[in-house]
Amino acid sequence: MSDANVRIPEEAKDRLAAIAAAEGLSLRAYLARLAETLLTPAERAERAEKALAALKAWNGYAPTAAQQQDLDSELDRRLAQVTGR
Repeated sequence: MSDANVRIPEEAKDRLAAIAAAEGLSLRAYLARLAETLLTPAERAERAEKALAALKAWNGYAPTAAQQQDLDSELDRRLAQVTGR
């Protein structure tokens, strides 16, 4: 296993270290676990395609590209509302 140096603001490092410690992990172990659990954009797209295919097979749900865009915009709006952004 190789090590890597990552430059981030001190505040971010301290926050990540505190989160890791609260979970009983070192910062290194926490970051390794985090990297294993996050999806790449390609993996997210693949899962979305599979979900749409499953919905279409299950109940015929097949939104158009425009409907998908409208739904994405609505989700973005709601997420911004609850996160204060």
